[in-house]
Amino acid sequence: MPRFAANISLMFNELPFLERIKAAADAGFKAVECQFPYHVDAIDFADACAMAGVKLALFNAPPGNWEGGERGFAALPGREQDFKDSIDIALAFADEAESPRIHVMAGVIEPDADGALETYEKNLIYAADRAKKEDVEVLIENIVMPGYFLTFPDQAADIVRRLEKKNLKVLFDAYHAQRAQGNLADFLENNLDIIGHVQVAGVPGRHEPDKFNEVNWRFIFDFLDAQGYDGWVGTEYNPRGETLRGLAWAKEWGLGPKD
Repeated sequence: MPRFAANISLMFNELPFLERIKAAADAGFKAVECQFPYHVDAIDFADACAMAGVKLALFNAPPGNWEGGERGFAALPGREQDFKDSIDIALAFADEAESPRIHVMAGVIEPDADGALETYEKNLIYAADRAKKEDVEVLIENIVMPGYFLTFPDQAADIVRRLEKKNLKVLFDAYHAQRAQGNLADFLENNLDIIGHVQVAGVPGRHEPDKFNEVNWRFIFDFLDAQGYDGWVGTEYNPRGETLRGLAWAKEWGLGPKD
């Protein structure tokens, strides 16, 4: 049975940020994830999770100037110190909020940028070694957006295997993976040993993972079970309407409004 983690950056946005944690728990979620939690105190976040009885499964390291188009620093030559600073901030939050993993964004680069791969791999080695001391996993994922350095799931898997850091793993975002290359089941079967977290959202539109999109989500969830995946499945989608009503897709897994 999938273990779902509600993405409270996108879901339950009818409520203030920290109140979404209890709302997720009330809807049956046993964990939450988020994109960027740095506008709240990590202790307050941890307290909200403890009171709701849920875990924090994942969040992102600081991305830089989001409004200015930055999406992380890991592959950006010349931004190594910014990257190291972002790892320090993320690990400090992970320690206080008790998260066992962080997602590190590669960044948006110019098509002709020199040294991006070398910079990316050196920074990932630094982040993995630094996070290992805190017993935290570092995750990377492909993202389909103009200029983003890591485009395909196969690229992420190749890098993780090449660097051979036990706490460096793939964040398999099925939404981006389907858009980039498809063959979701093949990728999962061949790379489950290096997948640290899974995320889902409907394709196209990034809404609920229900029957109104091109992926057979029931097959994917059953496939994960059959392959022995016991990690979290983050529901990183934009609800079409009110969050609880949109959880009809997950009723058989105990999620949604309580009668």
